Amino acid sequence: MIAVIDYGVGNLFSLTSSLEAIGAEVCVTSDPEKIRQADRIILPGVGAFADAAEKLRSSGLDAVIKEEVALGKPIFGICLGMQLLFEKSYEYGEHSGLGLLRGSVIGMEGTVAQGLKIPQIGWNSLSFAKEHPLLKYTREGDFVYFVHSYYATGCEDSLLTFTDYGAKITASVVRGNVAGAQFHPEKSGEVGLGILRAFCEWEGK
Repeated sequence: MIAVIDYGVGNLFSLTSSLEAIGAEVCVTSDPEKIRQADRIILPGVGAFADAAEKLRSSGLDAVIKEEVALGKPIFGICLGMQLLFEKSYEYGEHSGLGLLRGSVIGMEGTVAQGLKIPQIGWNSLSFAKEHPLLKYTREGDFVYFVHSYYATGCEDSLLTFTDYGAKITASVVRGNVAGAQFHPEKSGEVGLGILRAFCEWEGK
């Protein structure tokens, strides 16, 4: 069973619909016990980093996530959920993340080529930084759907895929049993379903 963490900042309907479409058993929950009982965790998220991080802390879900990850449970962060896995974000100030991955989240402004719109909204192709079971149904060059103005940097040890948007932009990461995607698998058609399917089959190693 996959626990999709509900902390008030995720687009849960399309995500759960996608997971159910590939036959996954899904529980959308903010209950620590249900999260502990799950085989895998997905941390979704849209909106501002600081607000989301505060909601995790105030609910105590940050501690639950860290405990379960320490026990070896696979976790997958999506969009803002991926950004929260890192040490900190510089979105409107400096804010601490979960610290499960090395690196920080910075704005695309001043990094991507002039003339490109920020946020990046739309389809872009994936380049592989390494081979991994999470990519078992994905081919290099496959297109996925992005909506973001910030991206992870300083994460070379966990970089899985990247995309070119006037600069090398982190698209997905994995280190140990911690993984995440800056793009939205649940909005990325068959390619996205393949990534979610691979996560459902992944043992976190």
